[in-house]
Amino acid sequence: MGKPYPSLAIVIPVFNEATILPAVLQSFETLSVEELVFVDGGSTDHTVALIRESGFVCLQSEAGRAKQMNMGAQHTSSDIILFLHIDTSISSSHISNIKKAYKQGFLSGRFDVQLSNTSIIYRIISFFINTRSRLTKISTGDQGIFVTRKAYEAVGGYPEIALMEDIVLTSALKKIGKVACLHDKLVTSSRRWENHGIINTVLLMWKLRLLFWLGVSPDKLASMYRDAR
Repeated sequence: MGKPYPSLAIVIPVFNEATILPAVLQSFETLSVEELVFVDGGSTDHTVALIRESGFVCLQSEAGRAKQMNMGAQHTSSDIILFLHIDTSISSSHISNIKKAYKQGFLSGRFDVQLSNTSIIYRIISFFINTRSRLTKISTGDQGIFVTRKAYEAVGGYPEIALMEDIVLTSALKKIGKVACLHDKLVTSSRRWENHGIINTVLLMWKLRLLFWLGVSPDKLASMYRDAR
């Protein structure tokens, strides 16, 4: 027999997202999930108020995506934790497939990603993101990283570093158990690529990853990332 049907918690870090929140919150109202926790990192707009007025839980944390996600995970009790970006959409069918992966013995996993812009260049970018992730078993937050609570605790949760926390977490997770590379697509906003330019964004991401693997500190990389934006 497989594992019993598990419970799932979604943890979403937020920071100054009042502009997109109304539509996002409406999409969560019909989502079939046991726990849903937002964690704010010090927003100066109406982010926290909008979330709470909609009836959802919104914790408040120190700034930093890793710190926010760790706090959210600590305030949930479900068997599986899904870390999701606010501008990435998800449906109940995605949740069901995570639970199926859990019953099949996967300790962690991620989805394929589809950038929201429908131009062919964005489809190509999505293809390379998904292919790289499938080959390396390493993923980023845009892909919806999910992990069993036991595996999350076994690797010590997210490293509380300024950048590349997803890379470090998923690198650790693939060493301790099976990683599910689900073909279901999560649609995530292409706003970063649109605002800063496709070529500039691609080159910046490659540069930051290379420097990270060469040992440059996450604090320095985060400073470079902020300056580029």
